[in-house]
Amino acid sequence: MNKLKITGGRRLDGEVLISGAKNAALPILAGCLLAETPVLLRNIPHLRDVTTTIELLSRMGVEVTVHDQMGIEVDASGVDKLEAPYELVKTMRASILVLGPLLARYGRADVSLPGGCAIGARPVDLHVAGLREMGAEIQIDNGYIRARARRLRGARLVLDTVTVTGTENLLMAATLADGQTTIENAAREPEVVDLANFLIAMGAQISGAGTDTIVVEGVDKLEGAEYTVLPDRIEAGTYLLAAAITGGRVKVRKVRPEHLDAILAKLRMAGATVTVDGDTVEVDMRGRRPDSVDLRTAPYPGFPTDMQAQFTALNAVANGVGAITETVFENRFMHAQELQRMGADIRIEGNTAIVTGVPRLTGAPVMATDLRASASLVLAGLVAEGDTIVDRIYHIDRGYERIEEKLSALGATIQRISD
Repeated sequence: MNKLKITGGRRLDGEVLISGAKNAALPILAGCLLAETPVLLRNIPHLRDVTTTIELLSRMGVEVTVHDQMGIEVDASGVDKLEAPYELVKTMRASILVLGPLLARYGRADVSLPGGCAIGARPVDLHVAGLREMGAEIQIDNGYIRARARRLRGARLVLDTVTVTGTENLLMAATLADGQTTIENAAREPEVVDLANFLIAMGAQISGAGTDTIVVEGVDKLEGAEYTVLPDRIEAGTYLLAAAITGGRVKVRKVRPEHLDAILAKLRMAGATVTVDGDTVEVDMRGRRPDSVDLRTAPYPGFPTDMQAQFTALNAVANGVGAITETVFENRFMHAQELQRMGADIRIEGNTAIVTGVPRLTGAPVMATDLRASASLVLAGLVAEGDTIVDRIYHIDRGYERIEEKLSALGATIQRISD
């Protein structure tokens, strides 16, 4: 099994090109099921979750052709199997995103209940309830969601809680429904907006994406289109944190700075100099030790839960005491125990981590428990004295493209090793 070996103590300096957003690419790939002619997608990141999604689509009869520069042509005209099996879905929760498109276009779907990171329950009941409101007959049987509908009909859907994948699934289903669908309390994440823009490029009639109310006028069919996936704001944030935690300077390129507002605000509070210029952002922490920051995760435009673990690592070596409160997922402090192995002073009180900064961390063998936890351990390893070995890095390969290559180019001493 692969691991990452990191020798800490190097200040990072340089530029890094940000990849396409995983959390936009996955629903957009699922959305290709709605198109009657081929779709050409650009800026698709080369990640394990993307590979899993392509394998899932291929099993259904979708023809996927990978071009140079990670351009992907997706032709769903030959779909002949309307099932997402457990062996694929268990590795990636985003597989649930094929439910809405399959039901909308083909009138049936058998989708295994999902697996993925062990960071909380993340139930799919809101997906099921919304589709039932749109006229679907759904049974949950032997671990599968079995959905049937002659044609979905428009409905007013009021989501009990803000759910990104729930919003995306219902949005895709509504594009081919009969009549108007209104999704209230919709997720506002940039990735939801990117999916909506992709669907619009294929002929969908959607308004309000990026607000808490999305209105969809159903159409009879969608056609293929060319579309470029937006940059990954979480990858960008992670590399900017790498600059701050090592006392270095890093510029991320090809990003959308407006999607990083909450992250950049906390970096400024930590004492970093943040410079925004067009589609580049630079964080400069040279000659300074970061200051602790307090933060509370919240749905967009609040502070992203996917950056919480990375800031926990930053606070571990910062001046002062910082309180990090997690409101989105109930089991997302599993990285704290691993950071403690490296000498971090972290106390968990309910859904809050109280982190008292220490002058230095010490390298140790640690284990990744989920995607973003693995990123926090890499960041800690960059600043720790000695060697850190991060195990179970299949988690990090789900969401970070060539992380060891990108960090090495910034001056880090990091390599992928095998047992």
